[in-house]
Amino acid sequence: MLITSASNPTLKLVRKLLAQKRKREELGLFAVEGEDLVAAAAAAGIEPIELLVAGENVDAELLAAISTLPHPARVVAVYRTAALPREPRETTLALWRVSDPGNVGTLLRAADAFGAAVAISEGCADPLGSKALRASAGAIFRVPLLPFDDAPGERVALVAHGAQPLHELELSGPVTFVLGAERQGLPADIVEQSHKVATIPTSGAAESLNVAVAGAIALYERARGERTPA
Repeated sequence: MLITSASNPTLKLVRKLLAQKRKREELGLFAVEGEDLVAAAAAAGIEPIELLVAGENVDAELLAAISTLPHPARVVAVYRTAALPREPRETTLALWRVSDPGNVGTLLRAADAFGAAVAISEGCADPLGSKALRASAGAIFRVPLLPFDDAPGERVALVAHGAQPLHELELSGPVTFVLGAERQGLPADIVEQSHKVATIPTSGAAESLNVAVAGAIALYERARGERTPA
């Protein structure tokens, strides 16, 4: 049956899920826009509970009207948050109040590339919000999401200056790299609670690295260290 009314309950649900973090948390649901994200979910074995396709089961103009994209997607799907992966991994990126959704999504994508998990603190951008989902490029369906305090193993706080170079650290077993907010970095108490503190050395004039870049470099260094013969 074709949805032709803007007051349709499914359309109203999708509109709220796209716009409101509170509604996503309350219902344990989230919505994604676009065929690429829907295909990524299917490849990960995660099925939608609602699938809206413009011109097939919903009027195209109605679907476009609820879109958050500059060019509305033809497909919108709703998923259960509980269906996402949750298992710990050997390497984790723990994000402390990273508020930019593009950075959160990019860090998910970097974690996906290196087989890592991501842990999220209070105050982070919602990884299930539209901007973060798009930046993740489907990684949300493959990368385990954990609470910040549940990230396992040795914690390595990454700071902009003054600590031991990251490439000099000896890391073995489960490791969590702790990354701070885009401007403020990590607060002193979070650094003090970490097992180690490290800096990514740079030679240019930039004051610091973008948090997503720093996370990707940390994952690369971890992977490189695992490949280097003892």
